[in-house]
Amino acid sequence: MGLLDDIKNKALGQFIDVIEWVDETRNVLVWKFNRSDNEIKNGAQLIVRESQAAVFLHEGELGDVFGPGRRELSTNNIPVLTTLKSWKYAFNSPFKADVYFVNTRQFVDQKWGTQNPIMLRDAEFGPLRLRAFGSYAFRVSDPGQFIKTMSGTAPSLLAEDVSGQLRNILVSRFADALGEAKIPALDLAAQYNEMGEFLRSLIQKDFSEYGLELSKFLVENISLPPAVEEALDKRTQMGVVGDLNRYTQFQAANALADAAKNPGTAGSMVGMFAGVDMGKMISGNLGSNAGAAAAAAAPAAPGVASGTPPPLPGSAAEWYAGVDGKQIGPFSATVIQEKLAGGEISRGGLLWKTGMAEWRPAGEIAEFQAFLATLPPPLPQS
Repeated sequence: MGLLDDIKNKALGQFIDVIEWVDETRNVLVWKFNRSDNEIKNGAQLIVRESQAAVFLHEGELGDVFGPGRRELSTNNIPVLTTLKSWKYAFNSPFKADVYFVNTRQFVDQKWGTQNPIMLRDAEFGPLRLRAFGSYAFRVSDPGQFIKTMSGTAPSLLAEDVSGQLRNILVSRFADALGEAKIPALDLAAQYNEMGEFLRSLIQKDFSEYGLELSKFLVENISLPPAVEEALDKRTQMGVVGDLNRYTQFQAANALADAAKNPGTAGSMVGMFAGVDMGKMISGNLGSNAGAAAAAAAPAAPGVASGTPPPLPGSAAEWYAGVDGKQIGPFSATVIQEKLAGGEISRGGLLWKTGMAEWRPAGEIAEFQAFLATLPPPLPQS
């Protein structure tokens, strides 16, 4: 074998005839075509599939960008230098270039969210802290610009490598737009679509600097702090109840009716007592206020200031109960006894208050054992 044949065989072993990328992943943005010494055979075939682009760089300088299709590469259509142009041999001269394949498909279901609450001033509730999250979709719209600004000379680039920077842009622009929009907190849910489309067009300028297109921006939820949501729930309940006096009268009438139907059970007795108290309240509302006026005119007991008396000892709302896997309370000890008598809390129901190391069944708590002893046991199963 002669020297010429040896050089030919070595060269043909290094030169690539077909340049292509079959993407078997779902998260690769950029992939560099690897070969020995970056040499491409003159006349090689370049295959670029749909949702791809091929970017050629020579000595770090951006060259041509090819879209989908099949092309024959030569030094006539790519302005790069050949490393073997001075060799007078029979094989085709190669040329040097870095080839990067860029994935131009849509990258969907990308998540964004606020790590810290957004502070804003609401016209109805005053200062509020809001959290928000959603999703977005993006694609590479300018492969050459993306290579220059985001990828560089890295052999590969994944979607998660750029998602952090994109999320920072989205959250920053979202917080600014939300503060300037001055939309009442209770009306935000009705503006999710409008906000998403407005922010998409607003943020597109930032994405264009990286050669990207923000194709979709969705606001999925804007939430208030748990304490504020709980207060709003109570406010909603009050709105549903309406007139509190009429609601109290209705509840008292139901309690009296239940007690009359079941006078033999302890639970009914508790209901009857509650009904009697409610009956007094009803009669007080329907009758005159003579009793209240007389009480107000009566002299105060020695050592006791006039006005509303303090709460009875031991009536502090300090007990919590576990019912159907949910925590309810706090309740006073008296209310817990009523719930035990009415069957809402069983003897084995879990109770807890400040100072206890763990939840304990009601029947094991000394404070309620004497009371439970006065109640009849559960009826045996038929």
